[in-house]
Amino acid sequence: MEHKMAIIGYGGMGSWHAENVSSRIDNISVKGIFDIQKNAQEKAQSQGLYIYKSLEELLADTEIDLVTIATPNDSHKAYAISLLEAGKNVICEKPVTMNVAELEEIIAAAKKSGKVFSVHQNRRWDKDFVIIKTILNQGGLNNPYFIESRVQGSRGAMHGWRGHKINGGGMVLDWGVHLLDQFLNLIDSPVVSVLAHLFNLYSDEVEDNIKILLRFENGVSALCEMSTNCLINNPRWHVSCIDGTAVIEDWSCAGKIVKLKSDSQMNWSEDIVYTEAGPTRTMAPRPEYTTEVLALPEVTTDWSDYYKNIVNVIDGLEELIVRPEQSLRVMKVIEKVFESEKSGMGVKCHI
Repeated sequence: MEHKMAIIGYGGMGSWHAENVSSRIDNISVKGIFDIQKNAQEKAQSQGLYIYKSLEELLADTEIDLVTIATPNDSHKAYAISLLEAGKNVICEKPVTMNVAELEEIIAAAKKSGKVFSVHQNRRWDKDFVIIKTILNQGGLNNPYFIESRVQGSRGAMHGWRGHKINGGGMVLDWGVHLLDQFLNLIDSPVVSVLAHLFNLYSDEVEDNIKILLRFENGVSALCEMSTNCLINNPRWHVSCIDGTAVIEDWSCAGKIVKLKSDSQMNWSEDIVYTEAGPTRTMAPRPEYTTEVLALPEVTTDWSDYYKNIVNVIDGLEELIVRPEQSLRVMKVIEKVFESEKSGMGVKCHI
């Protein structure tokens, strides 16, 4: 069954959605866009897309059964509710809303309409994340206790509307929402505390460098770090488990697993070991015969699988992968992030 789609907001992400859906999703055709910016309208028109003159015209178009919202964050709620009430299935760019209360309103509207509503958390399909998930879910390593996830750039200030608080800008809602969604999808346990350190280095309005430490009920701790002025990067992922360590260096997914050999017992010596740091026993290098170096698992990922799932859900063939209740959980954690920063201390919770 073919579905006709429209896009609200035809900036960088809106045009990305149009291009990727048109080239990679066989049973969705992008009919048109609604955007108040003249340059966006001209760009879309040059690409053969219909230009809706008003939101009301789009809402009344019975051919359209799927709409993607790719506008600044502060307008998501109003658009989503209007579309759902008009009988459209809705995909919303992240962060879905400015706060928990707004998302709860959208979820209520979606349930009342019976239509599909989902948030475009496309980075669940990132290769680096899928590798880490595969390592932990398929026994490459066991019993994680500290997981570090970092996205680091060096260009300074937040760009465009993302630098303005009124539009829902800032690093927490820009990249933080992705990394938090990944962690909540990776670790099957409630979040019991949140500690945030948010820095405004280049902006008076929004945070551009952030560190978020989560503690989960099952004992796992997780660190999210995002910076815009890092000139020497740490690994993209560093995962500490009782039986070994995994590292992914960067977006190329270079990395490795170093795992303890189950059949090799390390013998402690009474002798002091002399290292470049001086004499030590505890911090001496582990003997090589007690470990093995493994390659990262091979995985195949594709962001277009998000849209394929949406189509199959609309057609009644699959269950929704990115569910609104999951996005609500992420937003609840984000509210605790801002609460922690405001109070200057960690915040207890059960999310």
